[in-house]
Amino acid sequence: MSQQFHGVGVTPGRVVGPVRQMPAPVREPSAGAPAGVSAEAEAERIRAASKAVQASLKARAGAASGDAKAVLEATALMAADPMLVKGAVKLLGPDAAGGPRSAERAVWESGAAVAEKLKSLGGYMAERAADVLDVRARIVAELTGAPAPGIPDSPAPFVLAAEDLAPADAATLDPAKVLALVTSGGGPQSHTAILARALGLPAVVAAPGVQAIPDGTLVYVDAAAGQVVPGPGEPERAAAAAWAARASALASFDGHGRLADGHPVPLLANVATGPDAARAAAAGAEGVGLLRTEFAFLDRDTEPTHAEQVAAYGAVFAHFASKKVVIRTLDAGADKPLPFLTNTDEPNPALGVRGYRTDAASPGVLARQLAAIADAAAAHEADVWVMAPMVSTPEEAAAFTALAHAAGLPVAGVMVEVPSAALTAGHVLAHADFASLGTNDLTQYAMAADRMLGPLAALNDPWQPAVLHLVKATTDGAAAAAAATGTPKPVGVCGESAADPALAVVLAGLGVTTLSMTPRAIPAVAHVLATTTLPQAQHLAALALAAPTADAARTAVRTHLPALADLGL
Repeated sequence: MSQQFHGVGVTPGRVVGPVRQMPAPVREPSAGAPAGVSAEAEAERIRAASKAVQASLKARAGAASGDAKAVLEATALMAADPMLVKGAVKLLGPDAAGGPRSAERAVWESGAAVAEKLKSLGGYMAERAADVLDVRARIVAELTGAPAPGIPDSPAPFVLAAEDLAPADAATLDPAKVLALVTSGGGPQSHTAILARALGLPAVVAAPGVQAIPDGTLVYVDAAAGQVVPGPGEPERAAAAAWAARASALASFDGHGRLADGHPVPLLANVATGPDAARAAAAGAEGVGLLRTEFAFLDRDTEPTHAEQVAAYGAVFAHFASKKVVIRTLDAGADKPLPFLTNTDEPNPALGVRGYRTDAASPGVLARQLAAIADAAAAHEADVWVMAPMVSTPEEAAAFTALAHAAGLPVAGVMVEVPSAALTAGHVLAHADFASLGTNDLTQYAMAADRMLGPLAALNDPWQPAVLHLVKATTDGAAAAAAATGTPKPVGVCGESAADPALAVVLAGLGVTTLSMTPRAIPAVAHVLATTTLPQAQHLAALALAAPTADAARTAVRTHLPALADLGL
């Protein structure tokens, strides 16, 4: 094949390897049930298959951690979703042709109906339609004895190609076997992309046509450039070899993020569980910039007890004695529904009752969480900061800060994910002690582009000048609030943009004080930051702000950072 494929690079890396395509999807089953089989027997088969799939996914979740564990647990819950299972059982009567449906056919049709309902809701709920169809395929495979969907097995490492990966598959990617990931669908903030970043796996998404590359074809993947080249020549092989050598040289971090002139830019980690925190500490992270509390409870249909919450938070605090741990209160809603807290019937969940807003709909849950955080903090030596997601106004910032302080948590801040919070940051930070920019959501809200959709990947780019101006508005507002109150108002970034070494330089130049990311990204970010002084970073930030497009901003900055080319980034 001479054709090259182009997409969006989400994790840098240059590799050469044979392509293995995801297995063919489970086929649509025939309608008719075997002669003499009763509807009751078929219903029992459906329930048993559902339980078997749920058990399998839970077992895989037990061997995973962090985002992967959360995704697998959420998918396991969906395998037992009453809407899917009960809908299938109801369909066991005569089909359109007059004969009885088989269990397989009933599950197939029920899954299609649930998926269509989710798609009609749009936004995040539409994204979950793919999860339903994945679960449907697993149950049908269980019923028919066919191989379950999943990552292909191979004795040698390979480049995985697919249209996209279901969350349960993306969560089980093994970097020891998968050299790189290339998909024709998905977007830069899809589950697939986020988990690839967490694994440090070179990945290219939204590259049309890669799912048609024949199995076994040798390809070169340049995930920084978003390029997939079948039949690589000597230059591509040399580039991959050079990347492997440079990557091994970036295997460590000395624990001090700073610019070339000594200006400190602490590099923190995004985590969800105690095992995540252990890996982050081992990687030298200077603290935790985002502890995602909801990921510990995605498999719950009831509110966790005080003791359970104290144990979950303490498992993270224990790894960072005397270091900062920023804990985000429950960011429930949208793509992270919690049955005890959120309403899944919202027509537009991304703009609905999520994050801090759930406190008005379910009073008491937030106060109880803050009490548990305070007790966990008292039992450990970590420097615990707490922040609320989806804060939009100064009034909300004041109310949350007062609630956190009343719980005995002295440092309380807000996530800046909504453009209104960025534009009024001076007023917001008159009440909050700090801010953390969630650039994933800030980008999708600024650009009115669902961050899960591949066709909108170009819009959903944190290099968009509009997004960078919102970052600047936040740091300017923080400076104004600090001057007015006489108290520092630090601004961190905990979105995926912090893991881009070039963008990390821009963020430092814009006045961001800390950067939080997947631990695997820390060494490369630290290396590039250390080649640039603060005045140089401020100059590059000005170039990015003045650019008319995301591509122009990225190119203008990268041209002045030779360290990126040296590292194959």
